[in-house]
Amino acid sequence: MGSRITANGSVREQHSHGEGSSPPGLPDAVAFPETTEEVSRLVALCHERRLPVIAFGTGTSLEGHVNAIAGGLTIDLSRMVRIIEVNAADMDCRIEAGVTRSVLNAYLRDEGLFMPIDPGADASIGGMAATRASGTNAVRYGTIRDNVLGLTVVLADGQIIQTGGRVRKSSTGYDLTRLFIGSEGTLGIITEIQLRLHGIPEAISAATCQFADMASAVQTVIEVLQAGVPMARIELLDEVQVEACVAYSKLPHLAPLPTLFFEFHGTPAGVAEQASLVEAVARDNGAQGFAWATDPEERGRLWKARHDAYWACRAMRPTYGALITDTIVPISRLAEAVLGVKEDIAASGLLAPMVGHVGDGNFHTVILVPPEPDGMARAWALDRAIVARGLALGGSCSGEHGVGAGKRGFMEAEHGAGALAVMRSLKTALDPRGILNPGKLLPE
Repeated sequence: MGSRITANGSVREQHSHGEGSSPPGLPDAVAFPETTEEVSRLVALCHERRLPVIAFGTGTSLEGHVNAIAGGLTIDLSRMVRIIEVNAADMDCRIEAGVTRSVLNAYLRDEGLFMPIDPGADASIGGMAATRASGTNAVRYGTIRDNVLGLTVVLADGQIIQTGGRVRKSSTGYDLTRLFIGSEGTLGIITEIQLRLHGIPEAISAATCQFADMASAVQTVIEVLQAGVPMARIELLDEVQVEACVAYSKLPHLAPLPTLFFEFHGTPAGVAEQASLVEAVARDNGAQGFAWATDPEERGRLWKARHDAYWACRAMRPTYGALITDTIVPISRLAEAVLGVKEDIAASGLLAPMVGHVGDGNFHTVILVPPEPDGMARAWALDRAIVARGLALGGSCSGEHGVGAGKRGFMEAEHGAGALAVMRSLKTALDPRGILNPGKLLPE
């Protein structure tokens, strides 16, 4: 595969970073394998020469996962795009790591099936597994962790192993599948994924409702979840984020107020019942402007506006940078966390719209970084304050973006020294020469 390994400067630069704020790291070369066996040979050669290896999907990660901070070889899996098999009767499929969510769902549509994990970006599913991705549908369908049945993984010495299988449960051996999910390419390179699939809902309805304050919006979320309504999505946008989305995505029916986006999946009768209950809860908490969207085009426009929230923020201050936070807390502490973070933002003097998948307690702030000498330092100080608040409430520094290089400093505070020691022992056992994505996940 000599023609598919390059040291071209522009190709190396394209693979030196994802979409986050971590400093780029230039690989020495980039390879484009097309099979698991080619990945195996490349990794074995790097192992022999003690050369760092970094797996690369679509480059949409936000925490510096793909930055080659120690140089080495970047292995770009974007040509590994085979949909190997679809088992419609069992509602599962096997794909190569470079297949993206949108491509897989287009392929599955005629089978009446879909893969529901929607992280916003059209990420590769191998990258989603490596970073334990989540997204807007997690409140109903779980994260990628809950939807992967098995993997093919290339280990640090080039050995190929299979984990898991096609059955929905097994009580045999260590759960190696879950070990590699979320390992961010530090324990092995995922090349194939066995995925659980879901039936496309018979009926889908979306709604928006607005509130005078954030406390009322968050209380609505808590009460809806406690009522056991099987929501597909619940998204919260603060008044600053709504203002940005109205301007960027042309949503004239929304005022600049805290807003919830809902989506309901099921039968027509079931969706109507869910929606009626949610509307009643929301109105009890002072909701105004409850608006329904059952037309697929209108619903698509609404969710596209949600997925474009980041670009809407950037458009508010085109000359500013952006630092995205990713905190998650227990649902019972959500109001305390969100309202506290609003105070942190106000104290910082920075513009930081808030948006989140609050159905599972996860929320983000897009900290807009002013082009001033101390701009990034102020943004990082606010980020650290938000993470500290989330950890103090029993949460995590990252609900879905992963650790990468950007969140390593919070790992001991979240997990403790003992757990980190076990993680390091696993890393040493599976990657004794430390070649797999060095400088990521575990603090020095």
